[in-house]
Amino acid sequence: MNTNITDKDREFLKTYDVSQYDRPSVTVDILIFTVDIKHGLKLLLIKRKHPPFQGCQAVPGGFVNMDESLDEAAARELAEETGIRGLHMEQLYTFGSVNRDPRTRVISVTYFALVPSDKLNLVAADDAAEAGWFDVALDGEELKFTQDVELAFDHEEIIRLAIERLQGKLSYTDIALNLVKDKRRFSIYELQKINEAILNKELDPANFRRSFIMNYVNKGLARDTGEPCREYSARASKYYSITSPDEA
Repeated sequence: MNTNITDKDREFLKTYDVSQYDRPSVTVDILIFTVDIKHGLKLLLIKRKHPPFQGCQAVPGGFVNMDESLDEAAARELAEETGIRGLHMEQLYTFGSVNRDPRTRVISVTYFALVPSDKLNLVAADDAAEAGWFDVALDGEELKFTQDVELAFDHEEIIRLAIERLQGKLSYTDIALNLVKDKRRFSIYELQKINEAILNKELDPANFRRSFIMNYVNKGLARDTGEPCREYSARASKYYSITSPDEA
């Protein structure tokens, strides 16, 4: 990025009047997913404490300050609204429909992250009545919650796109490893259940095992620890570890 300001630029900026132009507000929204292998995919939502959409569930987020980057704003909003800090987040998509927010013209940059189910303790901030996990699944193009949920703004569209993105990334990345409870000690069964939760369908165990060996073990991404696993079944399987756990 070129940040060099020339003398000509300085002269121009002396008379530049930003108030001549309408300026949309910019927000960041953060989708945090986890998986309970017994109950499926879960999404972190907050209940809005103030209008608009007071009492409705929403993805955590808020307005970007003038002195912070988008990534900094996402991290700050997540910490303020949920008490969660230090998560790795990926930018998902930018939503800019003209009437998506009744307050003013708002463009939202969305992020998503995957976290193990046992790693988070939620604390709702002053502007959020509650923060909690909601069971969610994408059935075809229909977004389904097991609890009663009334979503604010265009967050149904945002959540649907996020799950679609996650489903797509399963086939060409190791993103699902972000959901295992311990990257140094996980089973193929646990990883299969995580994939099934995101995809919202059952997978053939034999085919999944072959795929894991081919795409993880044979490519050097994971290794057999030599420790038998009886956590999920009386029949012993194996524990695996990512090849470089300190880099995970």
